[in-house]
Amino acid sequence: MKSVLIGKIVNIHGIKGEVKIMPYTDDIENLSKLKKIYLDKNLDICYNITSNRVHKNMLIVKLEGIDDANIALTFKTKDVFIPRNSLKELEEGTYYIEDLIGCLVIDLDKNSVLGKLVYVYNTGANDVYEIEKEDGTKVYLPAISQVIKKVDIKEKKIYAQLMEGLL
Repeated sequence: MKSVLIGKIVNIHGIKGEVKIMPYTDDIENLSKLKKIYLDKNLDICYNITSNRVHKNMLIVKLEGIDDANIALTFKTKDVFIPRNSLKELEEGTYYIEDLIGCLVIDLDKNSVLGKLVYVYNTGANDVYEIEKEDGTKVYLPAISQVIKKVDIKEKKIYAQLMEGLL
């Protein structure tokens, strides 16, 4: 079964073993309905969730069997996954970060490959795509409609029109 990275445990919350998860999605309310999470990409390390709430754009999660802050602290920096088939369908024009990673970015003006998308930063105002060029250097593109013209997940391609001074 395929998994999807949905966030990272960034800290503990309180003294009763709750963990704070930074979500990698805008749909945090949907994540607050999760009943279990996985701490590995292969979905082998599973924890049932006994309580789950949103607090300051973070998920505060109580994992079954984790009742102590010191034990919860050992989970800090762990990635959080869920099964791919548990995700809801997205509206047109929105994508899961997992699907964007690895896409080739095509420069429409030059009709050539700029590089491969390797990371997505959420800056609050808009996402920023980290593109690794063939020579290993990196460029950063704002994920705004003036730059990102088309995303083709099936073909694993993103078409961009680079504004003057962007590179």
